[in-house]
Amino acid sequence: MTRDGAVSVNLVTGETTYPSDRTPEQDHSASGDTAGAAGKAVDRVELHHERKSEKKQRRKQRRAYREGEAAAGRLSSRLQFSEADQAAPELQGAIRKSDKAADRLDAARDAIPNKSPGKPHANPLSRPIQEAGAAIHGKVREVEQENSGVQSGHLGERSFEKAVGYGNRRVQNWRAERKLKPWRDVAKAEQAAVKANTDFYYRKAVAENPQLASNPISRLWQKRKLQKQYAAAYRAAGKTARAGKTVEATAKAAKKTAQESKRTALFLKRHWKGALIVGGIGLLLVMLLGSLQSCSSMFGGGVSNIMASSYLSEDSDMLAAEEAYCAKEDELREYLDTYEATHDYDEYHFDLDEIEHDPYVLISILSALHEGVFTIDQVQGDLQTLFDKQYILTETVTTETRYQTETRTDSEGNEYEVEVPYTWYICTVTLENFNLSHVPVYMMGEEQLSLYATYMSTLGNRPDLFPSSGYVNKYIENPPTAWEIPAEYLTDERFNTLITEAEKYLGYPYVWGGSSPSTSFDCSGFVSYVLTNSGLCNTGRLGAQGLYNISTPVSDPQPGDLVFFVGTYDTSGVSHVGIYVGDGMMLHCGDPIQYSNLNTSYWQSHFYAYGRPPYN
Repeated sequence: MTRDGAVSVNLVTGETTYPSDRTPEQDHSASGDTAGAAGKAVDRVELHHERKSEKKQRRKQRRAYREGEAAAGRLSSRLQFSEADQAAPELQGAIRKSDKAADRLDAARDAIPNKSPGKPHANPLSRPIQEAGAAIHGKVREVEQENSGVQSGHLGERSFEKAVGYGNRRVQNWRAERKLKPWRDVAKAEQAAVKANTDFYYRKAVAENPQLASNPISRLWQKRKLQKQYAAAYRAAGKTARAGKTVEATAKAAKKTAQESKRTALFLKRHWKGALIVGGIGLLLVMLLGSLQSCSSMFGGGVSNIMASSYLSEDSDMLAAEEAYCAKEDELREYLDTYEATHDYDEYHFDLDEIEHDPYVLISILSALHEGVFTIDQVQGDLQTLFDKQYILTETVTTETRYQTETRTDSEGNEYEVEVPYTWYICTVTLENFNLSHVPVYMMGEEQLSLYATYMSTLGNRPDLFPSSGYVNKYIENPPTAWEIPAEYLTDERFNTLITEAEKYLGYPYVWGGSSPSTSFDCSGFVSYVLTNSGLCNTGRLGAQGLYNISTPVSDPQPGDLVFFVGTYDTSGVSHVGIYVGDGMMLHCGDPIQYSNLNTSYWQSHFYAYGRPPYN
């Protein structure tokens, strides 16, 4: 018997018949031709990937050689320091680093062999050999289906060939990389030297212009800009070395060509009308002050500050990011709107915050995270991270045992009622909108938070991007103005000192967790900073409740006292604080820092107490 039933074989003729009525099974196994064709296709795909990988590696090696040769042929990076530079204590560290970097670069250049490593190339016989091998393996596959021993041996042979080929490629790449090491070392040493020289010039500029170090945004912006410009000018000088240009000259040229940087180009491309208006003034400022002197404070004027506070990403990318974030919110809104239809509980309770965000907050966060410029592809992960931090969805299911009356019949046919327990399912859904503007402090360092504050203070110089945002009215169309404090109040020296310090920051944006001019402020950060830096009361960094705790409650407030509020957002205890300036007015970090009237219904409904800090 076989799988096809009874079999009758004529031993003389070899004829086989099937007396059984069972339908013979079909042979679904691949034929030799089919298996061979499939094997050839697999081999060709593998060969294609191998050749593509080898070409990519050769291109990488050629690029490394070209960069090394260019670095070896450029001018010396060694700086010549004046006696004044060598005598300045604040420049000693930068000078030592520059000299060491120049020594390493000179040593790397001396180590360059006279003989070129040769161009990496493929073996001209490799492809014919590979094609022949593929053809041979295809022939073997045509017959291996008939013999399991042949199939097993062929599989082992293919595995061995792959292992040998992989090992051979690794050895060849290692040899090529080893030959190119001197050129790689030169390129790395040159990059380090350029960075060290840039650091020296930046430190020298800071020593001559202390205002450049006033806050992290100035330091970050100016240092990176100078590094890019110096590197570009240094490489350009290498091409004209016969003209006698020196590294010192290229550094000076770099500092005077800020308008040629990528950021400037993007800004002028997008704001060409405004550039025509301010171009003459901007050019005059650059000529008089130099690009390194144009950034005196985070929110001050100057060409560089306009650039540093502008959104530089393409409009299409910024609008796409906002659209993608709105799509996530729409998906969450749809999920909650159809919650009862898509879930099976007996009772529902919903405690849901509004699903909303401001687009300027989103774009400012993304711009700060990506140092000014981003594409929609780069921020997909950031959008999800921000969404998860802003919206906190909690779904809790509890049960209760309840009873219902049922009518039953006893054995004699009499009906009676019983209380039957059952489980009642209660689902409570809570959505907390943490407020997107509160997120940055939890995911950014000081420099990124400074960038975020800068973008928010100007709305990226793009009030046209999202004109319906409330920030356009508060920050651009109707910015806060100073309150005319009566002169008799200012005769109090302590109050005069306090308000002079506080009014420096009018118009600064509200930044949750901010506590300095570089990061901007929240309400308690603003008051703590003003009290401490005015020299009147060293509070350190306290929250609104902490400021209330150190203050003495007063019923007859005087200018310079603090005013406290509760319930301005979802937190226990004191939630907001401002500086009382008399006549029912306060100066506080609202959104932005501004004067506000305490007699409005909002502030009256949240008023808690007045308090006097422990002034010196």
